[in-house]
Amino acid sequence: MRGGDHRSEGLFSYVSCEARVPANHPLQAIRAIVDEALEVMSADFDAMYSRIGRPSIPPEKLLRALLLQVFYMIRSERQLMEQMDYNLLFRWFVGLAMDAPIWDVTVFTKNRERLLAGDIAARFLSAIVGQSRVQALLSDDHFSVDGTLIEAWASMKSFKPKDGEASGGDDDDSASGTGQSGQAKAKGRNAERDFHGEKRTNATHASTTDPDARLFKKARGQAARLCHMAHVLMENRHGLVVDATLTHATGTAEREAALTMLSRMKGRHRITLAADKAYDTAGFVAALRDIGVTPHVAQNNANRRSAIDRRTTRHPGYAVSMRIRKRIEEVFGWAKTSGNLRKTRHRGQDRVGWNFTLTAAAYNLVRLPKLMARA
Repeated sequence: MRGGDHRSEGLFSYVSCEARVPANHPLQAIRAIVDEALEVMSADFDAMYSRIGRPSIPPEKLLRALLLQVFYMIRSERQLMEQMDYNLLFRWFVGLAMDAPIWDVTVFTKNRERLLAGDIAARFLSAIVGQSRVQALLSDDHFSVDGTLIEAWASMKSFKPKDGEASGGDDDDSASGTGQSGQAKAKGRNAERDFHGEKRTNATHASTTDPDARLFKKARGQAARLCHMAHVLMENRHGLVVDATLTHATGTAEREAALTMLSRMKGRHRITLAADKAYDTAGFVAALRDIGVTPHVAQNNANRRSAIDRRTTRHPGYAVSMRIRKRIEEVFGWAKTSGNLRKTRHRGQDRVGWNFTLTAAAYNLVRLPKLMARA
């Protein structure tokens, strides 16, 4: 007998969101790791909030929601709230009941400064890596480091002289709002700008949209863009991120960031550090040896003598490091595609860096369940 196509709605529902999530869903294992890390961070959260006043939205729920934004490539926090309104999987992962009201999107705007001030993203990454079952997967002796460029949320037209004066290429018509510039404004778009013959450097120019962005290109033949530089320290056994940071894009930023991340490692014994040719400088190699790190850096013999000699390259471990260090590109590739970080949605080094560190933690979370199952 054929059933009728009638919409039936009960007055009450006794089914929880958790009952709708399959036991073998990938987010089940991820949430267990996340909850353990957030429990460790409870004291950090207490220090961020006042003891009086109305209770806020729990920071644990905010972090879980931001992780979902990375996992599912959601472009904006407004779209994230739309998903949480009707997606039972999202409600379960964040910790919202079936009939709980959805937050206003300004919740993230108001709480971002608090999360930034508490350096929560870095603490969250550290709490994940510090779990005993994760520590069993990490290498204690062999690491790799590298950096990548993240395009800033700023137009090249915002890169203007720091003194505020117009430089080459602007004529009287464009300055007065007539001619091509005036026509462009009348059509509701940015004015045309001819950069030909104009010399622009980070010393004389800055972006009015994102002052922390720098004009930079990583290789010859590439176009210079306004960007930030992100850095990752990876352990070599399974390619998991153990530290991440973001700096201004400069020619020395990669080497400086590597030394900074190494200095943050607690209780470190002698280790090896693999890196590409950009790290092959006498100063950096000497700095590594001074702090008890064996430099497994790729030799750069193009125009000068490499700082890495036979006392390093003769060991079989050097060849292994050269092969494994390339896995760090998987971190950057995932962050720029699945993590939506090819071009950042935030402005300012603090916000972009916080988002990059959280994305690095999300990369670990995606890979850890399978690694733990195999272990």
